Amino acid sequence: MLDFTSALYLGMKHPAGSLLPWEAFTSGVPAALFEPPEAKEVAQQVATLQGCERGLLGTSTLHLFWDFFGMFSRGGVSVYVDRGTYPIARWGVERAAGRGAMVREFAHHDPEDLQRSLALNTHGNALVVVLTDGFCPECGRPAPLHEYLRVVRSRGGWLVVDDTQALGIFGTWDNTALYGRGGGGMLPRLRISGPDLLVVSSLAKGFGTPVAVLSGSKKALDEFEMKSETRMHCSPPSLPVIRAAQHALVLNRVHGDRLRARLSSLVFRFRRRAQEVGVRCKEGLFPIQTLLTGSKTNTRELHERLARNGVRTVLRYENGTSDLRISFVITARHTPQEIDRAVGVLSASLCKVNELAM
Repeated sequence: MLDFTSALYLGMKHPAGSLLPWEAFTSGVPAALFEPPEAKEVAQQVATLQGCERGLLGTSTLHLFWDFFGMFSRGGVSVYVDRGTYPIARWGVERAAGRGAMVREFAHHDPEDLQRSLALNTHGNALVVVLTDGFCPECGRPAPLHEYLRVVRSRGGWLVVDDTQALGIFGTWDNTALYGRGGGGMLPRLRISGPDLLVVSSLAKGFGTPVAVLSGSKKALDEFEMKSETRMHCSPPSLPVIRAAQHALVLNRVHGDRLRARLSSLVFRFRRRAQEVGVRCKEGLFPIQTLLTGSKTNTRELHERLARNGVRTVLRYENGTSDLRISFVITARHTPQEIDRAVGVLSASLCKVNELAM
C-alpha cells in the first residue's frame, strides 16, 4: 500500500536507538518549577531558526494557544481571526471570548477586510490581536504577514502566527532552492520580525516530533512564562520527546536542505505526471497536493477505488464547504517510482469512476 496521508513532510523518524538515553519520562514536577535544560535549548534553537529572540517549549500548540489567549480576561481585548485559521488556534480564541474578549473574523488573506473590521471596532482602547496561519495549505499561499503586521502596528497590537505547516519546509529565500534554506518557516522566508510578533509552531509535521514552541521577543516570552497556567499545572514535555526534537534539529542542520530539495522535486514530479494524464491540482508546490476533479466525478468513489488499488489518500471537505476533495500528501520518503505508480493508479481509477457516472 502506497501511503499519501502522512504529514511527516521531511520523512523524519526518530527511533529510540538514534536518541540520547533518558532515565525517566518525566520528573512529575510542573514545568513552572522545573524543566530539563534540554527543553530550553531546543526552544531556543527553534526560535533562532525563526529569527526570534526567545523560545519556550510546550507540550502542544493547544497548550500554548490555551495559555496565550487565556491571559485575556474581563474584556479590553479585540481578537481578529483570519477565516482560514486552523481549528486548534481557534480553540484558544474561544477561551479568550469566554473571558470577555471581543472576537471577529475577517476574510482569508485579506488585509483590507481586516482594516475594515478594525474601523468598525467600537472598543477603541482595546488591545488588538490578529491571528493567522503563516501558510495555508488549503489555498497554497502564505499569509500576507507584512500587510497584517502594518495594520497591527498602526493599532499598537499583536500579530500571532501559527506556523506549524511552514516550519521545516520553508526557509530563507534562495533562488536555487524552491522552499528556501534552513527550514525556519514563513518568518525568515518573508524576512519578517519584531517585538509585536508571536509564533506558535508544532514540530510534529516537518520535524516529526510531537512538541511545540512559542517564539517571540524576550519580553513577551518572559511575561508568558510568568503567567502560563499549563506550565503551573502540567509537566513539561517528556524527555524522550525532547530528545527526539534534539535529533530532528541535528538532522535539519545537517541534511535539511537536501531533504527539502528532494521533497520539492517529488512534488514537482507529481504535478507534472498528473498533468500529463489530464489531472489538475490546486496551485502551489506545498507537499499537500489537492486534486481538482470535475463536478461529475464521484469523489468518494474515487478515493475508495484508489485505496482498493493500493494508494491511500486523504478525503476531506473543502474548507467551509460540503465539497469533498482528495489530497496526496507527499514526503521526502517517497520515491520517484512511487509517485509514478500512484499517478498511474489515479489515472486508471479516475477513468473508471467517470465511466460509471455516464
